[in-house]
Amino acid sequence: MPELPEVETIARGLANAIVGKTVASVEIRLPKMAVAPPGVDFARELPGERVVGVGRRGKYVITRLSSGRSLVTSLRMTGRLVVQRPGEGEYKGTHVVFHYTDGTRLSFADLRTFGRTRLVEPDEPWDGSLGIEPLSSGFTPEGFIGMLSGRTTPIKVFLLDQQRIAGIGNIYACEALWDAGIKPGKPAKALSKPAVRRLHRAIVDVLQRAIGMRGTSVDDYVDAEGLRGGFQNVLAVYGKHGQPCPRCGTSIVRTVIAQRGTWWCRSCQR
Repeated sequence: MPELPEVETIARGLANAIVGKTVASVEIRLPKMAVAPPGVDFARELPGERVVGVGRRGKYVITRLSSGRSLVTSLRMTGRLVVQRPGEGEYKGTHVVFHYTDGTRLSFADLRTFGRTRLVEPDEPWDGSLGIEPLSSGFTPEGFIGMLSGRTTPIKVFLLDQQRIAGIGNIYACEALWDAGIKPGKPAKALSKPAVRRLHRAIVDVLQRAIGMRGTSVDDYVDAEGLRGGFQNVLAVYGKHGQPCPRCGTSIVRTVIAQRGTWWCRSCQR
């Protein structure tokens, strides 16, 4: 599932490719994947809209339109947003296509059909349940310490809670915890202040490095140009069961925490 670095990479690619373009038509082949407010016809509302910006909130791609509305897209497990030129072949599993007046198109493909793109009104508080952005100025070490205070939740489970911190998923939770030397199942409240500060630094560093390498392609993820990311080539623990820990050489183990596969080092994450 695309996490913050992948979604940020897609949003940046879309910003370069579609800002300023005008929607000519929308082709909806699987209606459940294109959601509009009650009484609004998704395909009829979009033609004539100009794309004025593309950004990200948590794991969502936000496409801002000239009317003040936005398209909020969740890629879920296997979703892809790829800009295509006239004559280019279609992606397998394409269910929604945005055609622009210059002949290019944006294809929303999803083999498992869990993804959704929603047409959101200007005043709709759609992201009210999302937590703080971990790369924002508001995510401070002291604030993070306060967030964890009194929490009995395993620290890895806390990191995955989108109502607390928006955008971190399984890959980057595992990588940040390894970087900080923290056991994934440790109760959040049991972390010392120095450990929380280490984890804060690790979260920011891992996410920034992953964005710099255009995300992690371990499954279906590609960017807005259809290209794979590069961070999978430098992963320390995620998906590395049985391989030596890059820091101490101990074999990486895989355990399950809250029904999620968790890769870590028993020797240097304590």
